[in-house]
Amino acid sequence: QVQLVESGGGLVQAGGSLRLSCAASGRIFSINDMGWYRQAPGKQRELVATITSGGNTNYADSVKGRFIISRDNARNTVYLQMNGLKPEDTAVYYCNADVREVMRFRSLERWGQGTLVTVSS
Repeated sequence: QVQLVESGGGLVQAGGSLRLSCAASGRIFSINDMGWYRQAPGKQRELVATITSGGNTNYADSVKGRFIISRDNARNTVYLQMNGLKPEDTAVYYCNADVREVMRFRSLERWGQGTLVTVSS
């Protein structure tokens, strides 16, 4: 069973920075796209950023220029460097990965358990 485990959330003041990490483990053959999503209280989950296995990135307009997504394919890990944090960035951040397991022909979308980021004003 593949698991995604996030870390790095916490409380930070507006203007500060945090770095989230998400490590995938299990019987992994390959990982395609990886990404970060977030869900604020009372709102729907939304895309923050994605990165392909080749390193191509995509960002939500609200985080462009402030957040940087990266990945270490050897470690099956994706990162989200968050700079210039704003109170409106407060949310639970979820890691997402399209994972193909060993001895499987198709990849499946996997989610982490989420990590809370709180930005105080």
